Amino acid sequence: MPPSMINDALPASILSDGPGCSNLTVFRPEYRVSGKFLGWNVPPEELHHIPDHWLSYPEPEPYMHYLLGLLYICFMFVALTGNGIVIWIFTCAKSLRTPSNMFVVNLAILDFLMMAKTPIFIYNSFNMGFALGGFGCQIFAFVGSVSGIGAGVTNAAIAFDRYRAIARPFDGKLSSGKVLIILVLIWSYTLPWALLPLLKTWGRYVPEGFLTSCTFDYLTNTPENKIFVMMLFFFSYIIPMFMILFYYAQIVSHVFDHEKALREQAKKMNVDSLRSNQNANQVSAEVRIAKAAITVCFMFVASWTPYAVLALIGAFGDKSILTPAVTMIPACTCKAVACIDPWVYAISHPRYRLELQKRVPWLRINEPEPPADTKSEGTVATTEG
Repeated sequence: MPPSMINDALPASILSDGPGCSNLTVFRPEYRVSGKFLGWNVPPEELHHIPDHWLSYPEPEPYMHYLLGLLYICFMFVALTGNGIVIWIFTCAKSLRTPSNMFVVNLAILDFLMMAKTPIFIYNSFNMGFALGGFGCQIFAFVGSVSGIGAGVTNAAIAFDRYRAIARPFDGKLSSGKVLIILVLIWSYTLPWALLPLLKTWGRYVPEGFLTSCTFDYLTNTPENKIFVMMLFFFSYIIPMFMILFYYAQIVSHVFDHEKALREQAKKMNVDSLRSNQNANQVSAEVRIAKAAITVCFMFVASWTPYAVLALIGAFGDKSILTPAVTMIPACTCKAVACIDPWVYAISHPRYRLELQKRVPWLRINEPEPPADTKSEGTVATTEG
């Protein structure tokens, strides 16, 4: 490779002129001996993919790569199993094929995709770096963008659907046709933001942290890139976040207002509760929904806020805060939520557990059959989903 190309590919901080070789650029001594820096094992022709910011940090100890690789193996196993079962049960069980549950299936598909790309990260980790190069990086980041943005917007759609069903029941449930239109809109909204960096039309995908994972470029200090980061932050984080918080706040408010009204009416009638004995022996569906709403909000905030903050710091703040180890933490939180989603949205669902019990009896779930008057599709789709 011509020296001029190496000069262009590498930051000046890691290069120096070799003694007696004024026309030949070589690595400075600290990059050639035991104290290796990130990118030490990357072929020169692949270095242009890596932001200069990462190349100034020491290479982490091998055990850190291996630990992350093992962690992602666990993430992958739990998420692919959980979401795979959700997709299987919800698509095979007739009682669960309701319009509202189409959103749950879409979320499970996106979470499944999120973790289906982790073999790239695992391979890179056990090879301590950018082993699969630019091509693997583009696949990893593109699939991650589709699944991450899509999951956020799908969570917002689930919040809207539950808001209509619980806080505004007289508006009617969403029909299959309307849900299908919303799903098409979700994918139409998501794909452009994932394709633009892939095609390098606006932004690009680059390695981050230990150079084993990839995401959109939030480090390049150009006006065009900063605008891209801001727009992505607004459309893929702020809008879904606002919708989730707004609709679930409305649901929680409605639930507690309803509970308060029931207690006041019971007091006027001199009874302990207006609920039937059957309902008194169960946790009310409304309270369960309120708890699920808070859980969903917390999960979304906890998993994606660190990444959003990281991107804003990279584009507009003090980049020295963003060490490789620090940036690996938000990447892990985003993957962790893909493992948790199946439990919150489906595995805590009584009718889902019943269907799972029928198909996989050796799991010994022991879910009791619901009373006859709670077997309506509306309950499955809206009050317990």
